[in-house]
Amino acid sequence: MPDQEMQVRCCVVGGGPAGMVLGLLLARAQVPVLVLEKHADFLRDFRGDTIHPSTLEIMHELGLLTEFLRRPHNETRTLRAQIGEDWLDIADFNHLPTHCRFVAFMPQWDFLDFVAEKGRGYADFQLATQAEVMDLIEKNGRVRGVRARTPDGRLNVMADLVIGADGRHSTVRQKAGLEVEDLGAPMDVLWMRLSRRADDPGQTLGRIDAGRILVMLNRDDYWQCAFVIAKGGFEEIRRGGLPAFRQEIGRLVPYLRDRTAELHDWDDVRLLSVTVDRLRVWHRAGLLCIGDAAHAMSPIGGVGINLAIQDAVAAANILADPLRRGAVGEGDLRKVQRRREFPTRATQRLQVFLQNRVIGRVLTRRGQVRAPLLLRIASRWRYLRRLPARIIGIGFRPEHVRIGAPP
Repeated sequence: MPDQEMQVRCCVVGGGPAGMVLGLLLARAQVPVLVLEKHADFLRDFRGDTIHPSTLEIMHELGLLTEFLRRPHNETRTLRAQIGEDWLDIADFNHLPTHCRFVAFMPQWDFLDFVAEKGRGYADFQLATQAEVMDLIEKNGRVRGVRARTPDGRLNVMADLVIGADGRHSTVRQKAGLEVEDLGAPMDVLWMRLSRRADDPGQTLGRIDAGRILVMLNRDDYWQCAFVIAKGGFEEIRRGGLPAFRQEIGRLVPYLRDRTAELHDWDDVRLLSVTVDRLRVWHRAGLLCIGDAAHAMSPIGGVGINLAIQDAVAAANILADPLRRGAVGEGDLRKVQRRREFPTRATQRLQVFLQNRVIGRVLTRRGQVRAPLLLRIASRWRYLRRLPARIIGIGFRPEHVRIGAPP
């Protein structure tokens, strides 16, 4: 079967938050764009579900906020955590300078379906599912497109610009030979779900105690739980047996004890190997990486999705006009990295500090944990709770939509 051929201004590889938002924004700015997603749909569990106030602000700027918030979601205006026996207020979003002063918890597939639906309203937007990119097409040192595998055979997409938004295991960045700087991570995360009852508490950050951390996200009828473990420690936990693992969850959160039997076997527990890294240079001639493809984030604060979407907005703002003219130079791509490098580095620096100084120490400690004095003081002073709320909810450099016109 002969290869299929396509020609677009911009080919976005990866249908996650960064890729889909960028596709929507470019199509809105009348740039022909094709988004390639290797899966058949967006329906995958244990992905980041936090929609931060800065992302909701983008929905407002696009005129989509009211419609978006009609979709089922939970709203969290404060974050609390139990450290040892102490309950602490960590962040208060009620004073953010945004239209939505809360973090919305929505399954990521619902968010992506919404963005895809709005993208399809533009003639310049195309989304191809079950299209897995295998290689780059290069000529004279410049990336000219991608080769993808589809159910109908091979697809060659020629484009003025290829955007790698295909996550922390990015094929695009690997094939482009871009240099990765590994910042290290002392932890991994075990994801699972346990049923939620009407008399359970609302949204919390779970519990930190005696060498264990359990984070719980409210999904209405179930808890999405993240059990944080030391790096490479999953095999040791498996050797200890599933009953001991269930007992450990029940010890951390007693009201879950009678539900841990819902974990029937280890197939109900998913391992996320945590990586924190970034590219030294995010681009080559004809190619740019954004989101996790450019900088894999720790799950701390759930800020990875927010940062990826901010990358997409900045890329659209800077590149829409050069793409319309068919004249994207490396100088344009450098502008995107310069714009987004500071918030990336600042966020990762903070995450690495918390990983090494707080989480790493908790995971190696066997006695009872006490909250750090500074955190206990901040919990008592409501003004101090606004700083972590701003870092989590908005980030170090929020982006705003500056291109295109409302539909």
